[in-house]
Amino acid sequence: MKKTRTDFEPPCWAVLKKQSGLQLMETFFQFNELDTSKERLSKIMNYAVKKNSWINEDPAVTFEFYQSMRSLIRAGYLIMLKERKWAVDTQPEKISPWVLGLLSEKEYRNPLLVFKTAFREYTLKEYDYFMSGIVYFSMGVYENLPERNIVMPYIHTVKMLDAAHLILQRRREKKMADTNSE
Repeated sequence: MKKTRTDFEPPCWAVLKKQSGLQLMETFFQFNELDTSKERLSKIMNYAVKKNSWINEDPAVTFEFYQSMRSLIRAGYLIMLKERKWAVDTQPEKISPWVLGLLSEKEYRNPLLVFKTAFREYTLKEYDYFMSGIVYFSMGVYENLPERNIVMPYIHTVKMLDAAHLILQRRREKKMADTNSE
């Protein structure tokens, strides 16, 4: 009798390997606004570290957000592997702190650095563990809190959101400039 192995990995990961990271990022931002995503991630994180409270949002919405964030993190990993440059040629003048968000000026000029730094410090599996952990702990009341440091993966994840949005914005601007020059 042949043993069959059940694959619990979501079917979208097989698709992720075939698509480019940019396509996945575009899909993410078609369904999720940047500000809303950052706010929802922050809300999930806040409830994950509170002992006697849980998020009062529809679990299906939280789970859908969790799945889309996993896809975005994997998209960043795919982009990082291909090592394209997304630096912008700007003058060395000061960039407004409102534009930067959590990104440094160096990361703003080359958003790919955000993904390189994030995946140098944590693996893809550790980001999965982080995301599943904060969603799990935000959905109910538990005696224990997450046992690992979840602040640094959270900061990296927020930076990845900013960097992905910046990459897509620059890609759109480049396409517009190319069509206007023709």
